[in-house]
Amino acid sequence: MRSLKLILLGAPGAGKGTQAEIISGKYNIPAISTGAIIREAIQSGTEMGKNAKSYIDAGALVPDEVVIGIIRERLAKEDCVNGFILDGFPRTVPQAEALEAMGVEITEVLSIEVPDEKILTRMAGRRVCPKCGATFHTEFKPSPAGENCPCGEKLTRRSDDDPEVVAARLETYHAVTEPIKEFYAGKGMLKIVEGQDKLEDTTALVAAALEG
Repeated sequence: MRSLKLILLGAPGAGKGTQAEIISGKYNIPAISTGAIIREAIQSGTEMGKNAKSYIDAGALVPDEVVIGIIRERLAKEDCVNGFILDGFPRTVPQAEALEAMGVEITEVLSIEVPDEKILTRMAGRRVCPKCGATFHTEFKPSPAGENCPCGEKLTRRSDDDPEVVAARLETYHAVTEPIKEFYAGKGMLKIVEGQDKLEDTTALVAAALEG
């Protein structure tokens, strides 16, 4: 199987994380989520985590210098030699340019497109486990343990999934992140997938785009 060095684009709640997990298993490459790395830093109470928390709580983007430093360290690890998936980075054109300047080779850029109204519905039902990090949805992916995670912990809704914060995140995405599509389209690298209501339908379209 060919080496896949993929950037996954899409608005918050478009399903990038779920698709990243599926692609990761299929190609046996790490899915690197800057959001997960930053949340881990916040939970650990690191200096970077405290710095990032104020931006995330307001639905704003973490500053480029913080995110770029995280990514540079992560891509230098041995498990990225045969490929990787970047989920949540780059989020701005300067970040995309910085990634290029780092000499990081990208083979595919895939954008999952979902209307804002559907995203607001999706995010309102998302639940996470504060202990193990597992993600569920009250409608689309309910936990087999009801309001609890299978590990036993009670599921919660992340503060950045509150409707007001989601609306702010979507506004930020359209203003700041969407221009990246033009950046990569100009390089002939961009592929678009329309996110479907059923997970398996989106997965099939993503697979076809990556294999095409």
